[in-house]
Amino acid sequence: MLKLAIDFGTSVTKIFKLGSGIVLAEATCVTVTKDSGEVRAFGNEAKRLLGKTAEQTDVCFPVYEGEIVSEKLAGALLAYFLKKVTGGKTSVDALFSVPCGCSVASREKIYRAAKAAGIARVSFAEVPFLSALGQDVPLSDSNPVFAIDIGAGVSSVAAFSLDGIIAGLSMNVGGNNMDIHIIDHIAENFNLKIGSLTSEKLKNTVGSLVEDDNQSTIINGRDIQTGRPRSVTVSSSDIVFPIRVYVDKIVEYADLVLKKLPAEVSAAMCKNGLYLSGGVCGIAGLPEYVAEKMQMEAHISSDPQMSVVLGGGRAVGNAALLRRIRME
Repeated sequence: MLKLAIDFGTSVTKIFKLGSGIVLAEATCVTVTKDSGEVRAFGNEAKRLLGKTAEQTDVCFPVYEGEIVSEKLAGALLAYFLKKVTGGKTSVDALFSVPCGCSVASREKIYRAAKAAGIARVSFAEVPFLSALGQDVPLSDSNPVFAIDIGAGVSSVAAFSLDGIIAGLSMNVGGNNMDIHIIDHIAENFNLKIGSLTSEKLKNTVGSLVEDDNQSTIINGRDIQTGRPRSVTVSSSDIVFPIRVYVDKIVEYADLVLKKLPAEVSAAMCKNGLYLSGGVCGIAGLPEYVAEKMQMEAHISSDPQMSVVLGGGRAVGNAALLRRIRME
């Protein structure tokens, strides 16, 4: 039986195949014909059509803020991804990453979508465990770890050991909030209407929490007053507020988790520092900004977006470890 780890994210789906490593990273997106409900495109191909389709076609995201909102489309998208990585000829055992404290109802939605996609066996593990494993953090019963994973639609914060989560939570705050706020910010300050793809690109290219960062780029959009196409130059300082406001919110929730910890665990946190993961962590200066706000050393891997799925890969390759972290 083929073993996979799947990070079925709000923005991007990543799949790790045991024996091969990461074999897929594509947009969690489909295009659907309105009249018939027929799915016309999947993954990155579908996302490229965002904002460019005619009235009879919808671009849909079957996962929103970490929750499946369309089991039918989620199942179809998973089936497409599985066919790409397996050829559709192998029985599959899949471990899905889920946000910290994920409810039974949410896991059941993933389970049904996975079964509809043809996955034979389905199990779940919470993101904080997998993000730590993906960063090669040693887990034990006596050495607590503090992890923050910032995704597109949901972020997870937890203090935990191999014995379980000591305190943790997930919140519907992440990179998508930043993208939406950047759209509004550009409209207000530049009188320019931009789309979500442009906003995301802007965040990823010049988004920065480094003080006095002077990176800049040219973006295209529609002038709000004239309706005509127009280009403007946008710098890091122009979009720092829409980014910082959500990072501050995540730090605020992380502080709440720390305040729930026993004294001995808090002492260990100060010594060990915190571990950051998630695609948003690629924003320049974000790890240093969080470290300063939290007054803790911040550790981050070279590819934070892949930490969770890499951790899932380690778990599916270690039966004893998987039994310890798997959700019942």
